[in-house]
Amino acid sequence: MSGHKSESGLSRGELARATGSNIETIRYYEKTGLLPDPPRTGAGYRVYSAAHALRLRFILRARELGFSMDDIRGLLGLGDGAAPTCSEVKYRTERHLSDVRAKIADLKRIEAVLAQTAAQCSGDQVPQCPVLRTLAGD
Repeated sequence: MSGHKSESGLSRGELARATGSNIETIRYYEKTGLLPDPPRTGAGYRVYSAAHALRLRFILRARELGFSMDDIRGLLGLGDGAAPTCSEVKYRTERHLSDVRAKIADLKRIEAVLAQTAAQCSGDQVPQCPVLRTLAGD
């Protein structure tokens, strides 16, 4: 009954629409503890607040930027219950940035190999293909 609207909050479906998320994503973040369980109405419907929407947007944006679930947990202060300091956030961000830069370097290397290999390929209907030879390790 995700379409049920409470006067004091949003249903799960409404929260999904408001954040550009989906219901399964919300369920997952609740299950993992990143998103706190919302209160329920007397009829048992979940009622999400503006704070839930803000937190979900934060989580979604952090995931979009490639932060791991553990990093997001730390950024939200869920590890020890204390709000993270700017120093802790900077450390996590710099560590993630280093990982991103390493992935970019790997992708650039892959791009160069693929571009070189594709340039060697005539695209003709011939049995010898440079792309297949490269993939085979020749």
